[in-house]
Amino acid sequence: MTSKHREISIAEFFEKNKHILGYSNPSKALITCVREAVDNSLDACEEAGILPDILVKITRTGENVFRIVVEDNGPGIEKEHIPRVFGKLLYGSRFHAIKQSRGQQGIGISSAVLYAQITTGKPTTVISKTEGGTACRFEIMIDTKKNEPEIMSFEETEWFSPHGTRIELEIKGSYVKERKQSVYEYLKETSVVNPHARITFITPDGEIHEFRRITSEPPVPPVEIKPHPHGIEIGPLIAMLKTTKARELRGFLKNEFVRIGDRISEEIIQKSGLDSRADPRSLTREDAEKLLNAFRLTDLLPPPVDCLSPIGDRLIMKSLMEGYSPEFVYAVTRKPRVYSGHPFLVEAGIAYGGEIKEDKITLLRFANKIPLLYQQSGCALTQAVVSVNWKNYGLQQSKNELPVAPAVILVHVASTNVPYVSESKEAVSGIPEIMEEVRLALQECGRRLKEYVERKKTIQKRKKKEEELLKIIPLLARKISEVVEKDPVDHEKVIARIMGKVYITRSTDNGKAVVEICNFSSSRKRFRIYEMCEGGINGERIAKWDVEVEPKETVRIEYEFSGKHINVKPLVEGIENELIAGAEVVRFGSGAEGTESSA
Repeated sequence: MTSKHREISIAEFFEKNKHILGYSNPSKALITCVREAVDNSLDACEEAGILPDILVKITRTGENVFRIVVEDNGPGIEKEHIPRVFGKLLYGSRFHAIKQSRGQQGIGISSAVLYAQITTGKPTTVISKTEGGTACRFEIMIDTKKNEPEIMSFEETEWFSPHGTRIELEIKGSYVKERKQSVYEYLKETSVVNPHARITFITPDGEIHEFRRITSEPPVPPVEIKPHPHGIEIGPLIAMLKTTKARELRGFLKNEFVRIGDRISEEIIQKSGLDSRADPRSLTREDAEKLLNAFRLTDLLPPPVDCLSPIGDRLIMKSLMEGYSPEFVYAVTRKPRVYSGHPFLVEAGIAYGGEIKEDKITLLRFANKIPLLYQQSGCALTQAVVSVNWKNYGLQQSKNELPVAPAVILVHVASTNVPYVSESKEAVSGIPEIMEEVRLALQECGRRLKEYVERKKTIQKRKKKEEELLKIIPLLARKISEVVEKDPVDHEKVIARIMGKVYITRSTDNGKAVVEICNFSSSRKRFRIYEMCEGGINGERIAKWDVEVEPKETVRIEYEFSGKHINVKPLVEGIENELIAGAEVVRFGSGAEGTESSA
């Protein structure tokens, strides 16, 4: 039996077990190839501080055969690194770096090259160009026995782009659309959590979809940090002791770990019972055990959080507005926390109503800005959403199910070490600290949604009541005026008094105007009033007044004008439409020009 034993390479292993990397069926394989290339492009652009412009083009070249082209404007790759980046599994720049990134293992893009090689037998074409350099064109395959790149051809070529990378591979797959698991949906969700990117997608049918950039501010790149003592295990600790350049244990602790200074290093050494001047490379496994126990007994500050790059609640809301056109949107970015020494933070957002018509909510799951399209039911993020009692926030929900509402819920986990359930990065493991943070973020979103829904119901009730009054009051006013032989009363003012609104009216006489503001509500109101005349008001075409009026108070604004009023009713800004009567609510912002007074 011994004669049959032989070593296999990682490439040979994944050649026979490609499903582990996400290539389990034709449609999923196509999405995975696109995802790996796009994730690489986004990471490269962010590290270089470049706003990404990414082109994704899929062309049908035969029955169930597709050519995938992904092109970016990133910094490009140096010529000597190109073959190994694309043609060697477990070759990358991020595996040992403790900071947030999409790629972590150095498997992603080379696995796509391997899948293309397995299914069509064709090499992958890569063109890359660095700033001021010459474009290099490679045709690459992978020697699976050795896990080494095979360069089928190489040439220097002309390329229009000043810098960037283009990958072209041909695979067997299946293109689907109008489904949750599709290339289109992946790119749409990617654009939601990468609002600084512009992505153009050309489908096999020739349709062009552009996911536009909605912010010109690139995210702050995460900073690499050293390991945290509370996240280290015995094996890695022994390896660090053997390879350190420090000559004393004290220096080893200070130089190799984060959050350890002079005082903390002395405390750890004292608790371990070791000699602070001992050579770290001479320590035994038993000594490493003592050091590890001392770590656990020592209170340490959590790791620094500049190793993370959150999206930000403002941009999440902006992206949800752009992508789904809801009537309500809210997002929150939680403060960073730590699990097993790994920093992480949770972001959540909710979009409700508007053009979102589906009854069951749409759940968008992200890890380090990567959309998670598969294994929704087996993901801790989904379980955290289900665990929230959404009935408390006005939504319908069956037991152990997602809530039912015309809404989109977004959950994003950013970490230096996302605990995926598998190498294909499709779901997050149930780490208690992460699930609790997701719950807290969603509960905050739920509270804001409840406030909005209840306010909306109140407004609808008020509107219905006002509509009934509008039918009755004018008739009563006319009849009473006829009976008492008096001039007709202003029924709009009567309704405003009943409904507790601010009522505004304008009267004019021989070039003089009086605007009367009556506050029938129970609180002080502040807003701005605009008037516009063809001939001008106090020498200006547009006049504006900042008004503050107490409950039950009446304020008068008098002015002289010439020509006709351009606006039929006074225009007001800074107050909700449902709280005003007799005037028109506008949103001028800071662009309106003219005289300014206060009343």
